[in-house]
Amino acid sequence: MTRRAMLLIPAALVALGTAVVLLIFRDPGPIRIGVLHSLSGTMAISEKPLVDAVTMAVEQINEKGGLLGRRVQTVVVDGRSSPSVFAQEAERLIVREKVVTVFGCWTSASRRTVRPVFEKYNHLLFYPVQYEGLEESPNIIYTGAAANQQIIPAVKWALGNLGSGAFLVGSDYVFPRTANAIIRDYVKKWRGRIVGEEYLPLGSHDVTRAVQAISASRPDFILNTINGDTNVAFFRALRAAGITPQQVPTISFSVAEAELQTLDARLLAGDYAAWNYFQSIESGINADFVRRFRQRFGSARVTDDPIEASYFGVHLWANAVEIAGSARVSSIRRAVVDQSLRAPEGMVYVDAENRHTWKTVRIGRIRADGQFDIVWSSDKPIRPIPYPETRTHAQWESFLQNLFNGWGHRWQAPSPPAP
Repeated sequence: MTRRAMLLIPAALVALGTAVVLLIFRDPGPIRIGVLHSLSGTMAISEKPLVDAVTMAVEQINEKGGLLGRRVQTVVVDGRSSPSVFAQEAERLIVREKVVTVFGCWTSASRRTVRPVFEKYNHLLFYPVQYEGLEESPNIIYTGAAANQQIIPAVKWALGNLGSGAFLVGSDYVFPRTANAIIRDYVKKWRGRIVGEEYLPLGSHDVTRAVQAISASRPDFILNTINGDTNVAFFRALRAAGITPQQVPTISFSVAEAELQTLDARLLAGDYAAWNYFQSIESGINADFVRRFRQRFGSARVTDDPIEASYFGVHLWANAVEIAGSARVSSIRRAVVDQSLRAPEGMVYVDAENRHTWKTVRIGRIRADGQFDIVWSSDKPIRPIPYPETRTHAQWESFLQNLFNGWGHRWQAPSPPAP
């Protein structure tokens, strides 16, 4: 070996060592999460604010230094109020964008359509909206209510306070159809009456037949599972037909403070909604949450249940990342089970058995200013029970399969042909 070669070896080793050190200690980049909601279409009225909730939670995490020494970065995509688009975008977020968790979906049609995608890639979805239940997945954390944490207590309260005759009206997809099957079981169990039932295509504004049926059947109260901007047409038509909250009150399961800003709360004042969170909850944590949200997005903005569930879901996820000491999907999925958090709605817990959250149930009466007076509360978190006791697990699965098959292997009814 020449003297020149011998002199070059130490320099090469130093350069190699430096490269190794740089490789080890280089910035790993941000932790990327997906945000999958409808920014357009009939569901945008409800879903856009949930993007803001996730954004605010992530900004708070980053203000404190991020997670594991890394910033959290959101990748926001538009589900366009279409279950098939939700599935396509979920796969893109996982495969191409390399996100470690996705926060999103509103309708059960979109959630049930994306579920196989998350199970295929063994990934993780945080779902923030109340729903019909009849589902458990190791790849989904349900931060919204199951039926026993919203629908069933509201039915019992209505039968005890509003009368015995209920009219069921909903959008024509899996959540309303299943929710109303559950409602029918419990109304029968508690000796009430179903006086009528009508469904509207998701996104439809043709509510004439439904309102006429309500007028003819003379119910004591209406149980409303309409989603999206169809609610605007529905409540306007109710009032035009002379059906007021004083005569026939409505309890809604998908109308909250954000929707009331579009609906004109004065039309609905005196009606009810069942949720786990209302902006009017009196607590220091909630007051801080509302204040921060308004400072960030405008003084006219409101918070509501899905917004709050989206917000605390990000913080539950962040706790899991810190406990796992890793941003790998598999590590987060293991660590998130049994997490608890003092949220604006109160204490919430992730149930280790079914990955739903324990939540307090509340019923609120709508005020003309778009807020709610809380008229009933369970006072403590209720354990989630995804499958109601009125039927066996197999019977519920058969019910769902019949819906899916009847709709041409989709989770919502096909759109009617254009006139």
